[in-house]
Amino acid sequence: MIARFKDLCLDAADAHALGGFWARVLDGELVDTGDGDTRVDPRRAGSGAESIWVNRVPEPRTVKTRVHLDLRLTGASPAALLAAGARLVREPDAEIDRWVLADPDGNLFCAFAAGGDSRPGPFELVVDAADPTAQATWWAGVVGGEVASGEHGHASVVGAAGFPWDHWVFDPVPERKTVKNRMHWDVDLTAAGPTALIRAGATLLREPDDTVSWWVLADPEGNEFCAFPPRATD
Repeated sequence: MIARFKDLCLDAADAHALGGFWARVLDGELVDTGDGDTRVDPRRAGSGAESIWVNRVPEPRTVKTRVHLDLRLTGASPAALLAAGARLVREPDAEIDRWVLADPDGNLFCAFAAGGDSRPGPFELVVDAADPTAQATWWAGVVGGEVASGEHGHASVVGAAGFPWDHWVFDPVPERKTVKNRMHWDVDLTAAGPTALIRAGATLLREPDDTVSWWVLADPEGNEFCAFPPRATD
């Protein structure tokens, strides 16, 4: 294991507006970080949720979201999500069993009806992939966990270190990544630098400097992620 999953980051035109939306949707607390960005923190300890950092960026969203969260509803419809500010993109039909929605910045996410013993809220992170099995295998090598094959060519990582949800799913799509992802994830390294990640196949995009204290890298399919030095221990 080279790293632990840390948290999610989401680009936004207006970090306060988008952070407020996700705080309402996830029943989280909106925190102003004091630099134009915001953070959505879980209200309940042990809820399984992690913080989502919402970062203001100048460039608009231009293509379909390649990384998104899937949510489990508290009931049989996404009425509460729509009331919070989501926009309905597609309803369940003969092909899909979920609602596809968009947040105020146009980022897509999916909502599934409540069922069984599933906890309401996020339950999986989904990433578009040209080769889902290769991507899941690579990330399992980085953060641990087991690779599971699913229907329609899906592959997922289960039990990754630090991962707060049930599944990390890689979804087959025909189109290749062309622009920076609007949502990305961060990891905490288990060693002092990213050398092991680079040897495993990651690409170094940016080193720490006077403005950032972390490394920016890309996985084998070009998905950006940030790697932080090991956390201090007591």
